[in-house]
Amino acid sequence: MAARDLARLERSKADYGAGQAALKLALLARLDGARLRTARQVERLHEALCFLRAYPDDRRVLARAGRMLARFDRRSDLRRHREALANSGIAGTPIHYRFFWSTALWLARRWPDRLTLGRDDEEAAAHLDRALPLLAPGAAAEWFNGGTLPALPAIDRLRGRATDAAWLVERIAAMPGDGFTREAFADAIDTPFLLAPGRGTPSRSHAALPFAPRAFRRRPFERGRPDLRAAATVPPRSIRLLSAREGSAVIELARGAMVTRQRDLMAFEYADPRDVRLVDDGEGLAFALCGVIPERRYLLPALYGCLQLQNGVPIGYGQVEALGRTAALAYNTFATFRGAEAARVFARLVAMTRHVFGATSLSIDPYQLGDGNDEGIESGAWWFYYKLGFRPLARDALATLRRELERMRRKPGHRSAPGALRRLARHPLFLDLDGGRPRGLPPQQAILGRAAAALARHGGGTQAEARLEREALRLTGLGSLAGFSRPERQAWRRWAPLVVSIGGLARWPAAERRAIADVVRAKAARRETDYLERVAGHPRLGEFLGVS
Repeated sequence: MAARDLARLERSKADYGAGQAALKLALLARLDGARLRTARQVERLHEALCFLRAYPDDRRVLARAGRMLARFDRRSDLRRHREALANSGIAGTPIHYRFFWSTALWLARRWPDRLTLGRDDEEAAAHLDRALPLLAPGAAAEWFNGGTLPALPAIDRLRGRATDAAWLVERIAAMPGDGFTREAFADAIDTPFLLAPGRGTPSRSHAALPFAPRAFRRRPFERGRPDLRAAATVPPRSIRLLSAREGSAVIELARGAMVTRQRDLMAFEYADPRDVRLVDDGEGLAFALCGVIPERRYLLPALYGCLQLQNGVPIGYGQVEALGRTAALAYNTFATFRGAEAARVFARLVAMTRHVFGATSLSIDPYQLGDGNDEGIESGAWWFYYKLGFRPLARDALATLRRELERMRRKPGHRSAPGALRRLARHPLFLDLDGGRPRGLPPQQAILGRAAAALARHGGGTQAEARLEREALRLTGLGSLAGFSRPERQAWRRWAPLVVSIGGLARWPAAERRAIADVVRAKAARRETDYLERVAGHPRLGEFLGVS
């Protein structure tokens, strides 16, 4: 009976209208007290509950799904299949993953008793053997060097009451240098971790943003293919800059969404709680945009992570790299919600990108299309974007596309083979929202190459950086960096080689040369969109950057 009820719930979860809410409530009531036989059945029930929490018919369905998820880890069938459900992200189950440094640090400080090291990776253990003398206090380092114990048993002797992972993470955090050097050191060890379930640890069962917009589902999902250009003309309902406290809550939710799916996203790892916006798009759909702390921002584009929310439940993620009127988009819908309205949500992401960042020329990175990404190949991501209007510009991709379209003409129902999809995915896709020909990517690599050449001409070392800073000051007409904050000074140091590499800069009007300093300072502003506004207001610099 429970198996039949579960199958019926899965069939009806996305149906809305007369009698559907009552049917779902009856099925949920029976499944709440049922004991499912297999781990797969337990997971299927969990996914149906997550779906109904994101897309509830009414308050009763929302309340019932919410209660069942809140106590899901107490189910006897969950406890029986806990190990089989490892890495599912379900509350009460463990997660095994090679967390990147910033995520490992976050987990070790938030849940120090729940994080431990994986001990079945010989290569990581060998890396740890070489690293431990650099991490242990002086006497302990000499003891380890003179003994025969491997690193993991030695850590057990040194860690006291802390877990092995908490000890290791805190020793790396105490190393001299900055966040970049510690990250490089930790990622070189590349040790696996185990996050055991515990009070408040990340889980998909409990993941929701309490102050996100809410709505009940009254009509069927839109299964058609949206017109992205038309959709982009419709603005979101509201765009709100959150307080630092609210922004921190969004970042915690976003990081947890990545942990529970064994993923990392740099824009979430280094998100700045002072630069988080909540974009209300209506009908319970919202986008949480997370800016990055100044020291982790890219030199040229502005970077924002994007958590997609439906009724406060994370349903996907992505990021926006914006520069001038261009934006590179990354978009991923979590598997639980792919049967809903992924195309419509993407269309609203496009509209949000236009209205928040002012971008009209969009691109999709090859990785998103499947280049080095098996998930993208399996899902047919390339054709998803093609059918929405994105087009390749590269000659090789156009030739492959013509062959595939001809095969489809000759044999309706033809599906591209993985090899063809991989050839297509080697190059980005483009769309111009104003209806013109896509402009392609800004020449970032060429610009960065010129900046690197300027560094090389001045010797390439720290002295070269100092000389380039002084030269950039002279060219822009600034006497000094008086009044610059520490992040602004760091931004100036990074930008100086680029400024010096601008051909003919000395012949620009004095006001335009001085305005470059305003652009650079905006790179370190509280909101990185301030930088985009400064670039947009400097046509001559925009021409140099290839975005005017």
